[in-house]
Amino acid sequence: MYEENYQVGSRTSSALAACLANVYWWMTFALLVSGVTAWAVGTSAELSRLIFQNKGLFLILLLAELGLVMWISAGINKMQASTATALFIAYSVLNGITLSFIFIAYSIGSIAATFAVTAGTFGVMALIGTMTKKDLTSMGNLLFMALIGLIIASIVNMFWANSTLYWIVTYVGVLIFVGLTAYDAQKIKQMYLTAGTDDSETVRKIAVLGALTLYLDFINLFLYLLRIFGRRD
Repeated sequence: MYEENYQVGSRTSSALAACLANVYWWMTFALLVSGVTAWAVGTSAELSRLIFQNKGLFLILLLAELGLVMWISAGINKMQASTATALFIAYSVLNGITLSFIFIAYSIGSIAATFAVTAGTFGVMALIGTMTKKDLTSMGNLLFMALIGLIIASIVNMFWANSTLYWIVTYVGVLIFVGLTAYDAQKIKQMYLTAGTDDSETVRKIAVLGALTLYLDFINLFLYLLRIFGRRD
């Protein structure tokens, strides 16, 4: 009996590890796609002018991004895994286009340094979230409420333009997304264990949805850290 339970547990651990590997592979691939797209657009004077001097086009891109995130998150159970993957890649391209401003506003050296800091911080928190035995659900709920407050404060400061509030939002944003990284890493692990199946289609959907969630955590953490460490051109 012990040997049988050990074998089942070993298979589960191996399958979970494979699923998590897919999550981080897709997240990394999406970051690469966004990074290359952002660099291509941000270093092209013509493309930059087309996007950032045309407020209507930029707004359409932002709305398209929001729509894709909502579509994937809400409808992933009803769509094919291949469709979810394609939408995720499309989202990473769109996000790369809208993020291309960083190559206009900041030096490449500071972008690279901030990316390295973000990757290190993200990696540590994701590992903690995956390995910890403590239930992070209550922390996640608090962080989600704090995130809503952060969004409201950011919108208010778009009109108020208060430098003190700007820096408060920046440092609070770093703390929120550091915490969300650990929470989401644990949530993805629980999603797989709750699904209780090794069906390739289901596992692929979990991987895509998990990759999207962690991708958003990484990007937001990077942008808030860039405010702190970035050197403007």
